[in-house]
Formats: sequence, C-alpha cells, structure tokens
Amino acid sequence: MNDVARASLDGKIALVTGAAGGLGQAFAERLAQDGAHAVLVDIKPCAETAALVEAAGREAMSVICDITSEESVAYLAAEVEIRFGRCDILVNNAGIYPIQPFEQVTFADWRRVMALNLDAVFLVTKAFAPGMKRRGFGRVVNISSSTLNTVASGYTHYIASKGGVVGFTRALATELGNHGVTVNAISPSLTRTPGTEGRAPRQGRASMDEEFEQIARLQAIRRVQMPADLAGVVSFLASDDAAFITGQTLYADGGMVRV
Repeated sequence: MNDVARASLDGKIALVTGAAGGLGQAFAERLAQDGAHAVLVDIKPCAETAALVEAAGREAMSVICDITSEESVAYLAAEVEIRFGRCDILVNNAGIYPIQPFEQVTFADWRRVMALNLDAVFLVTKAFAPGMKRRGFGRVVNISSSTLNTVASGYTHYIASKGGVVGFTRALATELGNHGVTVNAISPSLTRTPGTEGRAPRQGRASMDEEFEQIARLQAIRRVQMPADLAGVVSFLASDDAAFITGQTLYADGGMVRV
C-alpha cells in the first residue's frame, strides 16, 4: 500500500472489539499499519495483538471488558476518554456462532447469542457514536455474515442476530449520515481463524478442513477465506476514500453471495 493511502488513518483512534485474536487481531493490526492507534477490547487479555500494533509503530490500549454489560461498556468509554479523548473508528467485531438445531435452542441460548452479537453492538456504538457526531467525524464498521443470505441450518439464533446487525447498520446510518459519521457492515464467509479451526465440523463433514473446502467450492473465488481478505476492507471503510459510503452491507465473501 502506498503512503498516500496510509495517510488517511494517520492519528486516528480505532477501537476493535473481540481483539484478542482471530479477525479482531487482524483488523487491529491492519488499522495500525495504516496509521491508526488501537483500543483493543476483549473479555480476555490482548497482549499479542497489542504487540502487533506497537510493532507497526502505533499506540495500543488494551481493555478487558464485558461488552454485553452496560456498566462495563461505560467503564470502557471512560478509559478511552482518559487515554485518547475520542474514538474515531469503531469496529464491532466480537461475536459467537454456535451450531444448534432450532428445536434444541433454549431461550438462554438465544439470549446469549443476541447479547454478544447484537446487544453489544448497540451498547458499544451507543457509548461512542455521540462523540463522533459532536466532532463531525466517525466510522462505524459492523461485522455481519453471509449466512444471512445463504441460510445454513443450525444457525437460527446466529442468523437472526446478524440480520439485526444489518438492520441496525442501515437505521443508524440514516441518523448519523449528515453528521460526518458513516455506518457500514461487512458480511464475510466462513473465515479460517484459530477459533473456527478449533470448532466441531457440521454434521456430515469429517473435519473443519473439509468444511472450509466445501464452502470454498461454493464461492466464485474458490479458496478458503483468510483474515487478511477482510482486514483491508475494514481499513477502506474506515478511510476517507469511503466517506460517501454509508448504510451498506459489503459482502466480502469470495462471491459466496452474488447480489
């Protein structure tokens, strides 16, 4: 990437949820490489991600936070205010994706998925969007999923939560668009991360490697999706180049969904 493209994030403050590993780590590292300082938020320590951010020459702030808790998010917002005074870029990445047939989903299961995948997006955005609006600048990037369109079985609660993320994205973009704040969503396919590699494969598939390959064969680009395939998209939506894009859901999924 050339220096002109990198300059658009110079000095910006980017907050990434679910930053301890996987996609969140890839997003934080790329945003740092492109000039942003990073607030790394997770329920567990983010030391490895912080080291990557600092290796890119940017400041890293790690906060252990339960983003499903209003009180914990208020603490997060206060800590960011003390350290940086603002949040310019918010990446709502944290989420869970259990596989359960609908008949086996309890209300507690349903609420657990909704709490992290949708309620937390509301809570964290609610904490930082007003400041973006006051300053006349902000970028909110929400992570949805291509399963919203492919509708795989066993993901009723997950797909419902990600549908909520898309609706939230569109509605909030309408409210904030005239204040210099953009709100967009990214919908990836199944991405190879330590988390997805370690999960049990879907019924009828011998291993996660088989599942990755079967999904890749359904895409227009027939290879397994990696975090780097998404990190650049996040950075683009956070940049000045995307200043006139809002309320959109970008399917960065190798052509799994063709709309």
